[in-house]
Amino acid sequence: MPEKQLSGEILKASQMDQQIFEDMFRLMSIYYENVSKENFWKDLFEKDATILLRDKESGELKGFSTLKVLEALVKNHPNRALFSGDTVIDKAYWGGSELPRMWLKYAFQKKEEASQIPFYWFLMSKGYKTYRFLPVFFNDFYPKFNGSADQDYKSVLDTFAALKFPNNYQPERGLIVFQGKDRLKRGIADIDEKRMRDEHIRYFTQINPKWAEGDELACITRIDRDNLKCRACMLLDSK
Repeated sequence: MPEKQLSGEILKASQMDQQIFEDMFRLMSIYYENVSKENFWKDLFEKDATILLRDKESGELKGFSTLKVLEALVKNHPNRALFSGDTVIDKAYWGGSELPRMWLKYAFQKKEEASQIPFYWFLMSKGYKTYRFLPVFFNDFYPKFNGSADQDYKSVLDTFAALKFPNNYQPERGLIVFQGKDRLKRGIADIDEKRMRDEHIRYFTQINPKWAEGDELACITRIDRDNLKCRACMLLDSK
Protein backbone atom coordinates (compact mmCIF):
# COMPACT_ATOMS: atom_id res chain seq x y z
CA MET A 1 0.00 0.00 0.00
CA PRO A 2 1.21 3.55 -0.75
CA GLU A 3 1.05 4.62 2.91
CA LYS A 4 3.64 1.97 3.87
CA GLN A 5 6.20 3.44 1.51
CA LEU A 6 6.51 6.93 2.97
CA SER A 7 8.07 8.19 6.17
CA GLY A 8 7.48 11.72 7.40
CA GLU A 9 9.37 14.24 9.50
CA ILE A 10 8.77 17.87 10.39
CA LEU A 11 11.55 20.45 10.10
CA LYS A 12 11.99 24.19 10.18
CA ALA A 13 13.62 25.81 7.15
CA SER A 14 16.64 26.62 9.32
CA GLN A 15 17.13 22.89 9.93
CA MET A 16 17.29 22.02 6.23
CA ASP A 17 20.40 21.84 4.10
CA GLN A 18 20.81 22.96 0.49
CA GLN A 19 20.14 19.46 -0.85
CA ILE A 20 16.71 19.38 0.77
CA PHE A 21 15.88 22.78 -0.74
CA GLU A 22 16.95 21.62 -4.18
CA ASP A 23 14.99 18.36 -3.90
CA MET A 24 11.86 20.26 -2.83
CA PHE A 25 12.12 22.72 -5.70
CA ARG A 26 12.78 19.93 -8.20
CA LEU A 27 9.66 18.10 -7.04
CA MET A 28 7.60 21.29 -7.18
CA SER A 29 8.81 21.97 -10.72
CA ILE A 30 7.71 18.54 -11.92
CA TYR A 31 4.08 19.21 -11.08
CA TYR A 32 3.70 22.99 -11.37
CA GLU A 33 4.32 25.60 -14.07
CA ASN A 34 5.62 29.14 -13.47
CA VAL A 35 7.59 28.10 -10.39
CA SER A 36 10.11 30.73 -9.30
CA LYS A 37 13.00 29.51 -7.17
CA GLU A 38 13.34 32.92 -5.53
CA ASN A 39 9.65 33.01 -4.57
CA PHE A 40 9.78 29.39 -3.48
CA TRP A 41 12.68 30.02 -1.07
CA LYS A 42 11.07 33.17 0.28
CA ASP A 43 7.77 31.41 0.91
CA LEU A 44 9.52 28.46 2.56
CA PHE A 45 11.39 30.64 5.07
CA GLU A 46 8.18 32.45 6.00
CA LYS A 47 6.66 29.19 7.22
CA ASP A 48 6.96 27.75 10.72
CA ALA A 49 7.58 24.19 9.61
CA THR A 50 7.52 21.76 6.69
CA ILE A 51 6.32 18.17 6.57
CA LEU A 52 8.87 16.20 4.54
CA LEU A 53 7.88 12.83 3.07
CA ARG A 54 10.55 10.33 2.05
CA ASP A 55 10.50 6.92 0.47
CA LYS A 56 11.13 4.46 3.30
CA GLU A 57 13.60 2.37 1.35
CA SER A 58 15.57 4.90 -0.68
CA GLY A 59 15.22 7.95 1.56
CA GLU A 60 14.43 10.09 -1.50
CA LEU A 61 12.18 13.10 -0.99
CA LYS A 62 8.76 12.31 -2.45
CA GLY A 63 6.57 15.03 -0.99
CA PHE A 64 6.23 18.00 1.33
CA SER A 65 3.78 20.51 2.76
CA THR A 66 4.63 23.87 4.36
CA LEU A 67 2.80 25.16 7.44
CA LYS A 68 2.35 28.39 9.37
CA VAL A 69 0.15 29.42 12.31
CA LEU A 70 -1.67 32.73 11.81
CA GLU A 71 -3.37 34.85 14.47
CA ALA A 72 -6.12 37.44 14.00
CA LEU A 73 -9.11 39.06 15.66
CA VAL A 74 -12.47 37.94 14.28
CA LYS A 75 -15.34 40.08 15.54
CA ASN A 76 -13.00 41.32 18.27
CA HIS A 77 -12.16 37.82 19.48
CA PRO A 78 -8.76 36.13 19.04
CA ASN A 79 -8.64 33.29 16.54
CA ARG A 80 -5.81 31.14 15.19
CA ALA A 81 -5.44 29.24 11.93
CA LEU A 82 -2.98 26.71 10.58
CA PHE A 83 -2.20 27.78 7.03
CA SER A 84 -1.06 25.20 4.49
CA GLY A 85 1.23 26.54 1.78
CA ASP A 86 3.02 24.69 -1.02
CA THR A 87 2.09 21.02 -1.01
CA VAL A 88 3.11 18.32 -3.47
CA ILE A 89 3.44 14.52 -3.44
CA ASP A 90 4.99 12.33 -6.11
CA LYS A 91 2.14 10.80 -8.12
CA ALA A 92 3.36 7.27 -7.42
CA TYR A 93 2.48 7.84 -3.74
CA TRP A 94 -0.96 9.41 -4.14
CA GLY A 95 -3.54 7.89 -1.84
CA GLY A 96 -1.18 7.32 1.07
CA SER A 97 -1.99 8.44 4.61
CA GLU A 98 1.41 9.64 5.86
CA LEU A 99 0.79 13.28 4.96
CA PRO A 100 -2.63 13.55 6.66
CA ARG A 101 -1.31 11.59 9.64
CA MET A 102 1.63 13.95 10.11
CA TRP A 103 -0.54 16.99 9.45
CA LEU A 104 -3.18 15.99 11.99
CA LYS A 105 -0.62 15.37 14.72
CA TYR A 106 1.06 18.73 14.07
CA ALA A 107 -2.29 20.54 13.92
CA PHE A 108 -3.51 19.17 17.24
CA GLN A 109 -0.15 19.84 18.85
CA LYS A 110 -0.51 23.49 17.84
CA LYS A 111 -4.11 23.53 19.01
CA GLU A 112 -3.05 22.44 22.50
CA GLU A 113 -0.62 25.35 22.74
CA ALA A 114 -3.62 27.70 23.03
CA SER A 115 -6.57 25.38 23.56
CA GLN A 116 -8.91 28.15 24.70
CA ILE A 117 -8.66 29.97 21.35
CA PRO A 118 -10.68 28.79 18.31
CA PHE A 119 -8.36 27.05 15.85
CA TYR A 120 -8.95 26.52 12.13
CA TRP A 121 -7.31 25.07 9.04
CA PHE A 122 -6.98 27.70 6.33
CA LEU A 123 -5.99 26.31 2.96
CA MET A 124 -6.00 27.22 -0.73
CA SER A 125 -7.18 24.71 -3.32
CA LYS A 126 -5.92 25.15 -6.86
CA GLY A 127 -6.78 21.52 -7.65
CA TYR A 128 -9.54 19.11 -6.69
CA LYS A 129 -7.21 16.77 -4.78
CA THR A 130 -6.48 19.42 -2.15
CA TYR A 131 -10.15 20.32 -1.78
CA ARG A 132 -11.05 16.63 -1.38
CA PHE A 133 -9.06 16.49 1.87
CA LEU A 134 -11.94 18.40 3.49
CA PRO A 135 -14.85 15.99 2.88
CA VAL A 136 -12.61 12.97 3.43
CA PHE A 137 -11.37 14.01 6.88
CA PHE A 138 -13.79 16.65 8.23
CA ASN A 139 -17.51 16.73 8.96
CA ASP A 140 -18.02 20.44 8.44
CA PHE A 141 -16.08 22.93 6.36
CA TYR A 142 -16.52 25.95 4.12
CA PRO A 143 -17.31 26.22 1.26
CA LYS A 144 -19.33 23.02 0.99
CA PHE A 145 -21.75 21.97 -1.74
CA ASN A 146 -24.56 20.88 0.60
CA GLY A 147 -23.82 23.33 3.39
CA SER A 148 -25.59 26.52 4.28
CA ALA A 149 -23.93 29.90 3.88
CA ASP A 150 -22.24 29.63 7.26
CA GLN A 151 -21.52 33.24 8.15
CA ASP A 152 -19.31 32.31 11.11
CA TYR A 153 -17.02 30.28 8.86
CA LYS A 154 -17.18 32.97 6.19
CA SER A 155 -16.16 35.68 8.66
CA VAL A 156 -13.16 33.66 9.83
CA LEU A 157 -12.15 32.79 6.28
CA ASP A 158 -12.44 36.39 5.08
CA THR A 159 -10.31 37.59 8.00
CA PHE A 160 -7.43 35.16 7.50
CA ALA A 161 -7.49 35.27 3.70
CA ALA A 162 -7.37 39.08 3.71
CA LEU A 163 -4.60 38.99 6.33
CA LYS A 164 -2.45 36.61 4.30
CA PHE A 165 -3.33 37.85 0.81
CA PRO A 166 -4.58 41.46 1.11
CA ASN A 167 -4.04 42.22 -2.58
CA ASN A 168 -5.24 38.93 -4.02
CA TYR A 169 -8.25 37.75 -2.03
CA GLN A 170 -11.66 38.33 -3.59
CA PRO A 171 -14.16 37.77 -0.75
CA GLU A 172 -17.25 38.00 -2.95
CA ARG A 173 -15.98 35.00 -4.96
CA GLY A 174 -14.02 33.27 -2.24
CA LEU A 175 -10.98 33.09 -4.51
CA ILE A 176 -7.32 34.05 -4.22
CA VAL A 177 -6.15 35.23 -7.62
CA PHE A 178 -2.52 35.90 -8.56
CA GLN A 179 -0.99 37.20 -11.76
CA GLY A 180 1.60 34.77 -13.10
CA LYS A 181 1.21 32.41 -10.13
CA ASP A 182 2.31 28.80 -10.39
CA ARG A 183 -0.35 26.34 -11.52
CA LEU A 184 -0.73 22.62 -11.94
CA LYS A 185 0.67 21.26 -15.18
CA ARG A 186 -1.85 19.76 -17.55
CA GLY A 187 -2.24 16.03 -17.14
CA ILE A 188 -1.32 16.07 -13.44
CA ALA A 189 -4.74 16.33 -11.81
CA ASP A 190 -7.15 16.81 -14.69
CA ILE A 191 -10.87 16.48 -14.07
CA ASP A 192 -12.54 14.01 -16.44
CA GLU A 193 -16.15 12.86 -16.68
CA LYS A 194 -15.59 10.18 -14.05
CA ARG A 195 -14.24 12.72 -11.57
CA MET A 196 -17.15 15.04 -12.27
CA ARG A 197 -19.54 12.42 -10.87
CA ASP A 198 -18.13 13.23 -7.45
CA GLU A 199 -20.37 15.94 -5.99
CA HIS A 200 -17.50 17.61 -4.15
CA ILE A 201 -15.29 17.80 -7.23
CA ARG A 202 -18.18 19.05 -9.34
CA TYR A 203 -18.88 21.76 -6.78
CA PHE A 204 -15.19 22.73 -6.70
CA THR A 205 -15.21 23.32 -10.48
CA GLN A 206 -18.38 25.39 -10.22
CA ILE A 207 -17.07 27.84 -7.64
CA ASN A 208 -13.50 27.88 -8.97
CA PRO A 209 -13.99 27.67 -12.74
CA LYS A 210 -10.47 28.89 -13.55
CA TRP A 211 -8.66 26.44 -11.29
CA ALA A 212 -6.59 25.18 -14.23
CA GLU A 213 -5.28 28.73 -14.73
CA GLY A 214 -4.06 28.95 -11.14
CA ASP A 215 -7.00 30.49 -9.27
CA GLU A 216 -7.12 29.24 -5.69
CA LEU A 217 -10.27 28.49 -3.72
CA ALA A 218 -10.02 29.75 -0.14
CA CYS A 219 -11.25 27.12 2.31
CA ILE A 220 -11.53 26.72 6.05
CA THR A 221 -12.53 24.15 8.65
CA ARG A 222 -12.51 23.94 12.42
CA ILE A 223 -9.71 21.89 14.00
CA ASP A 224 -11.48 19.96 16.74
CA ARG A 225 -11.84 16.27 17.38
CA ASP A 226 -15.64 16.49 17.15
CA ASN A 227 -15.23 17.82 13.60
CA LEU A 228 -13.09 14.87 12.49
CA LYS A 229 -14.39 11.88 10.60
CA CYS A 230 -13.53 8.41 11.91
CA ARG A 231 -10.67 7.99 9.43
CA ALA A 232 -9.03 11.18 10.67
CA CYS A 233 -9.44 10.16 14.32
CA MET A 234 -7.72 6.85 13.60
CA LEU A 235 -4.79 8.63 11.97
CA LEU A 236 -4.55 11.12 14.83
CA ASP A 237 -4.44 8.32 17.39
CA SER A 238 -1.97 6.18 15.45
CA LYS A 239 1.70 5.96 16.43
